Amino acid sequence: MNTVTQSETRGLTARQAPVEPADACDLSVIVPFYNEVENLPILHRQIVEALDPLGLDYEIIYVDDGSTDGSLEAIRRAAAGDPRVTIIELRRNFGQTAAIAAGIDHSRGRILVPMAADLQNDPRDIPRLLEKLDEPPGYDIVSGWRKTRHDKLITRRIPSQIANRLIRWLTGVHLHDFGCSLKAYRREVLAGVSLSSELHRFLPALAAWHGARITELVVNHRPRIHGQTKYDLRRTIKVMLDLVTVKFLGTYMNKPLYFFGKLAVYTFLAAVVVLGIAIGQKFGYFGQPQGLNLNRNILVSLSGLLVFFSVQCVLLGTVSELLVRIHHETRGVPMYRVRHLYRDEHERPGRESAMTEGAPAAPSDEATKRRSDEGEQVRHEGTKARRG
Repeated sequence: MNTVTQSETRGLTARQAPVEPADACDLSVIVPFYNEVENLPILHRQIVEALDPLGLDYEIIYVDDGSTDGSLEAIRRAAAGDPRVTIIELRRNFGQTAAIAAGIDHSRGRILVPMAADLQNDPRDIPRLLEKLDEPPGYDIVSGWRKTRHDKLITRRIPSQIANRLIRWLTGVHLHDFGCSLKAYRREVLAGVSLSSELHRFLPALAAWHGARITELVVNHRPRIHGQTKYDLRRTIKVMLDLVTVKFLGTYMNKPLYFFGKLAVYTFLAAVVVLGIAIGQKFGYFGQPQGLNLNRNILVSLSGLLVFFSVQCVLLGTVSELLVRIHHETRGVPMYRVRHLYRDEHERPGRESAMTEGAPAAPSDEATKRRSDEGEQVRHEGTKARRG
C-alpha cells in the first residue's frame, strides 16, 4: 500500500492529470471519504471482489478528506499489503470536489471511476459501466442513474429532482441523475476540465461542451446502513449557485464579449425606453398632464446611468476577451478538442518525382561527418588564434 506524502504531491495540477502516465493501468477507482469508519473496510472488500474477476490492471485510490473518526486508520488496516491501493490524506476537509480532484491528479488509469464511500453505490455496477463505455458508437462518459433511490423524500429526493431538471434545461445535457457519484470517464475527456467548488457533479456537462459522448446507465442504489449523510438542503443551494458558473463556462468561456455585449445591448435599449418615457412626460403623456421638465425628471438620470452601465459592459467584455486569450496562450490549451486524427500513411503524390527531378539529394552520412570534422577543425584553429 502506498501512502502519498506532501513531498510527492508537489507539481500535480488538474491540467496535468488527464495526460496518460508512463506507468498507466486500465482502471482507477477513486473513493473520497469523510468520517466513514464503519463503511470503508466493507467497501474495500466489495470493490476487490467486483474487480478481480475482470482480469484488469487496476488501482484503488482512497482520499481522506479530513476525517476525524478514525477512517484513515480503518482503511489503512483494511488495505494493508495491497500494492494496488493508494491512500491520500488531505490536511483538512476541503470538500468532495477537491477530494475527487486529488484522486484524479494521482491516478494512473485510462478509465476513471469515482464513487461514494457510504456503501450506497454498488461496486458490482463498475463492470457494467465499463461495458457500456465500449458499446457503439463508443462513449467517453457513462453516468450512473439511481432510478430507485433509498433516500429521504423531503431533504434529498425532491431537491435532487428539481436540481436535475434545472441542470438539464440550462446545460442541454439530458441525464436523469447528475448527482450520482458513480460514473466512468475516459481519461482523455477530462483534459482541460478544472474542478472547483461543487463542480464535480457538473463534469458530464463540462465535458459535453468539449465534445464528449455521454450516456447513462441505471445502477443499484442501496440504503445507508452506517454513519450519517453529509448532504442537506444547504448543499442544494450551493449547487444552484454553481450552476450559474457552469452555464457561463459552457456558453461564454471562449467568447465572454458575447455575454457582456448582450447585456450592454439590453441595457442600452432600456435606457432608450426610459428616456422616451421622460420625453413623453414632458409633453403631457404617461400620467403627466401638466408636463414635466426633463431637468426635474428622475428618469433622465436613470437613462444616463443605464447608458453608462452599457458602456462599462462593453469595456468589461473587451477586457475579458483579452484575459481569455492570455489564458489559452499561457496554458497552451487549444480552443478545440480532437476526437480522432486520420492521416494517410502512404507517401504524398509528387514527393518522389520532386526528389528525382532536380531536387537536391540528401547528403550522405560520410559527407555530413566530413563537414562536421572540417567545421570542428576551423573552430579549433580560430580558438588558438584568439588565444594568441
